[in-house]
Amino acid sequence: MAEPTTRLRLRVSPGATRTELAGRHGDAWKVRVSAAPERGRANEAVVGLLAERLGVPRASLSVVSGQTSRDKVVELRGLGRVEAESRLETA
Repeated sequence: MAEPTTRLRLRVSPGATRTELAGRHGDAWKVRVSAAPERGRANEAVVGLLAERLGVPRASLSVVSGQTSRDKVVELRGLGRVEAESRLETA
């Protein structure tokens, strides 16, 4: 059986005071990161925050859309959508 794959829609605010998951933004998650949006630093901060909140290795997450945009799609391998949403809501 193939491992589950989930795509999470994010709205990212780089250069924030602190790095945090700030709730919902429509059907996406609002993420604030303190890293600047240069040379992939904000994307790395987003992946690190999600890995920590979801309890998964960083290698199981990848930005698949919106590398240079505030609106991103991150693919998560190893967790289904219901489990991922549950962990993000309660973490």
